[in-house]
Order: sequence, then structure tokens, then C-alpha cells
Amino acid sequence: MKNWQIKVPASTANLGPGFDSVGLALDRYLTLTVSSHHLWEVRALSPSLEEFPNDETNFIVRTALETAKSYGAELPPCLVEVKSNIPLTRGLGSSAAAIVAGIELADAAGDIGISKRKKLELAAKYEGHADNVGASLYGGLVIACETDDGIELLNIEDLPISVVTVTPKEELKTEKAREVLPEEISFSKAVKAGAVSNVLIAALLKQDWEVAGRMMKGDLYHHPFRKQLLPHYEKVEQIAENNGAFGVALSGAGPTIACFVEEEKASWLYYKLHQALPDMLVQNLNIDDKGVTISTIAQNTAL
Repeated sequence: MKNWQIKVPASTANLGPGFDSVGLALDRYLTLTVSSHHLWEVRALSPSLEEFPNDETNFIVRTALETAKSYGAELPPCLVEVKSNIPLTRGLGSSAAAIVAGIELADAAGDIGISKRKKLELAAKYEGHADNVGASLYGGLVIACETDDGIELLNIEDLPISVVTVTPKEELKTEKAREVLPEEISFSKAVKAGAVSNVLIAALLKQDWEVAGRMMKGDLYHHPFRKQLLPHYEKVEQIAENNGAFGVALSGAGPTIACFVEEEKASWLYYKLHQALPDMLVQNLNIDDKGVTISTIAQNTAL
């Protein structure tokens, strides 16, 4: 059996009005080193991962085993060494990265040959939608929707922007963030919200950052309801807008806030946010245009 390294990027989703349909891959990673073993064992190489099971009940391994089973494949037991610098349960796609990692683990260890399109469908089924998992799989900016014929996804690379994220110590459960959303909105409001989302994507493609920022602020799908759960939102938004950010949005369901900025202005924005918010995790992140990568490693170099 070969040894592999599987590297999955973090992601931010929605970008304001692109609710459950827009994702952006970021350069923080969940990394697996996989080697042959006499039983399933997961070794956490990052303190944040030590709370999770270290056997086949681990979420990543369960995802791999279920994926393999759906193809009629049986996976040999593996030693899976896992490290991550993606903050957990903070709206930066940690669960989506774990899902993608599990599917890639199944494909590699079982020598199944799953197509990228099928990996997307599987991951979206596990996650519920394709924005975060699509970004982790394909990299760059992804826009996705699910139709009666399946998932449609397009990805765009080489956007010349950075994302400075602000993450509080307190987590915000996705369930709680979902609870504050209305069960339905009127037809006229839905049309307006969809138009805002459309213009956001057009502005990003044309690199009209000013318009993109206005569309982020003009979201009608979730910001009006979720911002009340985050007492730090307005402070972060004000500091960001005063120091070069063209747009600010919740990262996924929060509590992380993503501040979008042209690359040459990112260092200053990071400095000002870090200075003003010393009790929060501030990160200056780049876009990952590769998506998930898997490489074979020599057996004697496995960790």
C-alpha cells in the first residue's frame, strides 16, 4: 500500500448575498498523512483535534468507510495522522474540509477512481449544500446551485484579493445561526435578494470592488437576522471599512467575520484589526486556487 498526503483548504461561504451557493477557498489546511496499519487509528497532531475519536468512529474515517461502501469497496485499515490550522466550528469550513478529506481518503485507500464531479455530489450530500465543499474541492471562487439534474458549479481563479478574518473565542453553533432565519420570505424580497447576489458575482468578475462591497452589505438573506448574534460585528465592520476593506461579510454562519481587501492593502488591514481586537484571532488569508491536493509520499518519510 502507498502512503499519501491529503491537503484540504479552508473556505468562507456566502460572501453576503450568495447564500448557500458561493464559496471561496482559503489558505488554511486540514492535512492527512495516510499509511498502512493493522487497524484504523487516527492520531491528532494538532491540539484542537485531540477531542475527536481516534478509531474508525472518527468523522473523517466514517465518511471514508461510507463512501467506499457506496462503491462496493472495502478499505484496508490505515493510520491517519491529522493536523489542521482551520479554526473549528467558526465558519471557516472545518466540517466541509473533513468531508472532502474523508472522500479523498476512500478514493485513495480503496483505489476507487471517483471523478471530481462525483466527489462534489457526495460531499454536498453530506454537507447539505455545495458552497464550502465545492471551494475545498476546486479552489478559488465557486458558484454552485442544485437543480433537478444535479449540481451545477463554476469556479473562478486568480481573484487579486485577500481575506482578513476575525474570529472570536466563542463558537456559534450552526443550528443556532439557522434558527434565527425566517422560514420563508416574500416573492418580491426574494427577487431583490437574488438580484443583489447576481450583481455581487458580476462585480467580483469585473473586479469592481466598490460595487462588490455594497452588494455584500446589501444582503437580505441572512445578515439582517444573524448580525444580532454577533455583538462584535459592527465594530469589525467599521474598523475594516476605515482601513482598506471594500467589503465585510459573515463567514458562513459565523462567528468569524471575513473582510475582503485588495492584496496590497491586506497587511495594513490585518495590523489595524489585530491591534484593535487583541482578544480575537485575526488572520491575513490568501485565496487557495488549487483546492484539495493528494500526493504520494515515500514510506520512510511518513510522519
